[in-house]
Amino acid sequence: MKVEIQDWGETPDGQAVQLYTIVNGRGVEARITNYGGIVVSLKVPDGDGRLDDVVLGYDTLPEYVDDLSYFGCIVGRYANRVAGGRFTLNGVGYTLTANERWNHLHGGIRGFSKVVWGAEALEKDDSAGVRLTYLSHDGEEGYPGNLRAEVSYLLTEDDELRIEYTATTDRETVVNLSHHSYFNLAGGGDVLDHKLTLLADRFTPVDGELIPTGETRSVEGTPMDFNTPTGIGERIEVDYEQLELAGGYDQNWVLNRVGPGLSLVARVHHPGTGRAMEMSTTEPGVQFYSGNQLPTHISGKGGRRYGPRHGLCLEAQHFPDSPNRPEFPSTVLREGETYGQTTVYRFYTE
Repeated sequence: MKVEIQDWGETPDGQAVQLYTIVNGRGVEARITNYGGIVVSLKVPDGDGRLDDVVLGYDTLPEYVDDLSYFGCIVGRYANRVAGGRFTLNGVGYTLTANERWNHLHGGIRGFSKVVWGAEALEKDDSAGVRLTYLSHDGEEGYPGNLRAEVSYLLTEDDELRIEYTATTDRETVVNLSHHSYFNLAGGGDVLDHKLTLLADRFTPVDGELIPTGETRSVEGTPMDFNTPTGIGERIEVDYEQLELAGGYDQNWVLNRVGPGLSLVARVHHPGTGRAMEMSTTEPGVQFYSGNQLPTHISGKGGRRYGPRHGLCLEAQHFPDSPNRPEFPSTVLREGETYGQTTVYRFYTE
C-alpha cells in the first residue's frame, strides 16, 4: 500500500493544503486532507463489488472552508457541547468561544476542523495513511494550556479506517477529540432505511439546548434502544420528548464496554447494497446524530444533493459537557499525562 500526495490549494490566509489518497489491495480508497483532518471521500464496495463513496462532503477546498456542518473532520479541542461556553478547573473559571448561541460546540469558531495540520505519509506492511499534528496554543478558543495533538488515519488491508489520537499538554486542561464523518452506505439519498445496532443500555438525555441534563437513562422501552438492529427511520417520528428536542437522534449513548481496550460498539447495515460498517472504540460514549439539521439542498460531491437525514454520524467521545458534570467520566488532561483514543470503522458486505 502506498500514499499519493497532491497539492489541494490554499486557505484564505495563504496556507498550502494537501490531499492524501490511500488505496488498499481490494480497491478501497480513502482521501484525506490536512485541512481539518477531513476524510474527503471513502469508497467501499457493495455486495456486487461496485465501489461508491460512503461519506458526505465536497469536491473542493473552498467548500470545506465555508462548511458549517463539520463534514468528515476532526473536532476539538472539545468535541460536542460545553454549556454556556464555561467551565471551572482547579477553582479557575474559563470562558470559551460561544458558537452555538451561548454554548460552545466542537471546539469553537476556529476549532480543530478549521486549521491546517502538519502532515506526513505513513506506510506499513498492512496499512497506510497519514499522521497529522497540531499545536493548539494556550488561550486558543479560551482553553488553558498548549496542547499538542496527533491524529493518525490508517486504511488497512482488512478494509478498516483506523483513527488513532494522542495529545499532551503543558498545563491542566480538558480535551475530547472525535471524528465527524456523515456516513451513507447507500451512496446517496437519506439514511432512514439503514439498520443500526448500538450496544448501549443507557443514554444521556438532553435539554432544549441539547446539553445533557446529568441523568443517564435506560433505553429500555424507548425509541433510543438500538441493542438489536433497527431501522433509523422506524421510530424517528414517534412522540418522545428526546426526539422532539433534537428533531431526531442527536444524543450521547453510554456504551456497554468490555475491558479497557477496543470494544465493538456499533454496526450499520444498508440492506439495499449489502454494505455494512462496524465501529469499535476505546471511548465511553458515542454521539449518534441522524443529520437532522443538515440544510436542504446542499450541493455535494459530484453534483449530489444532500439534505436533512442524508447522513449519520457515530462520534466516539467522552460525554458532552463533562467539564461541568463531575458525575460523568473526566476529560481532564494534566501535564505529564497523555490523552489517547482509538476508533476503528470496518467495512464489509453481507
